[in-house]
Amino acid sequence: MPTQTMNAIRLHEFGGPGVLRYEQVPVPRPEPGEVLVRVHAAGLNPPDWYAREGMPDVPPELKPPFHLPLIPGTDVSGVVAGVAPDVDEFAIGDEVLGLLRFPVAMQSGAYAEYVTAPASDLARKPAALDHVHAAALPMSGLTAWQFLIELGHDHPSPFQEARHRPMALDSTKTVLVNGAAGGVGHLALQLAKWRGARVIAVASGSHEEFLRDLGADEFVDYTKERPEEAVRDVDLVLDNVGGPDSKRFLRTLKRGGALYPVYFGQFDEEENARLGVTVTATQVRASGTQLAELGRLTDDGKLRVAIDSTYPLEDAQAAHERAARGHLRGKIVLTVA
Repeated sequence: MPTQTMNAIRLHEFGGPGVLRYEQVPVPRPEPGEVLVRVHAAGLNPPDWYAREGMPDVPPELKPPFHLPLIPGTDVSGVVAGVAPDVDEFAIGDEVLGLLRFPVAMQSGAYAEYVTAPASDLARKPAALDHVHAAALPMSGLTAWQFLIELGHDHPSPFQEARHRPMALDSTKTVLVNGAAGGVGHLALQLAKWRGARVIAVASGSHEEFLRDLGADEFVDYTKERPEEAVRDVDLVLDNVGGPDSKRFLRTLKRGGALYPVYFGQFDEEENARLGVTVTATQVRASGTQLAELGRLTDDGKLRVAIDSTYPLEDAQAAHERAARGHLRGKIVLTVA
């Protein structure tokens, strides 16, 4: 069994990266249905810095509760160090990865030496991935999977009436991935190629070789030309940038096409209907079953996970500062000694 205390990153107040504190806290104990994971690596995701800032731009009625102090993080790879009596799918010593409790808990304590996790949120770590690469997979991989391949849950989105139904991808479809070099984008590109689609990757020019190596059929350098003017007759746009400008991609779609904004966009239902296109999104949810599917793809060599940079747990502030600079190639990961 682990010692009674552990090192962790905690928030005592909201703000910039400087509010992340490295300190000692009690080791958590698994509740029924949970396991205790000795964390080897923790992946960074946008909800981590949204939570760190207190989500100031989110309306109060939509803002999840945050109880300070809290340990951030949802993505882990590590080794099972303890199991609740009612858990039989994992045993001490198993190597696992997971997206923990998301979105029920926006932050689940992954920036620590130990974390408890619902067994249903975990999958066995793929043999092809070390812990750093495994920790980079859960949220980004599940986001790409649930947007493009299989929703896998019946929870409606709080932001739209229409249910998100992923388009069936095959060799007759063309998919444009905006923000293709980032965490979700580089995995989505590969999943679309796995399903046989023709993929157009949009990113800055420095990422072209990287994205073509992952399978991109075409590349658009957004610093040199506007993708919404360079591309036409696309079946599906996955926009990993989102925001007010996401609407510009409507003009790239053919009638019957679809636009999936991963982050908030601004759209007009009447305009969408006039153009004959669908705009829907979904909220990624933890799923050990789907993570296992992604793991099989990595073991089969069909899915590669890219790492932008790694930082020791105690340097979480520096990791968040790197995230704030943007233009990531893959994921940022914290390593836990």
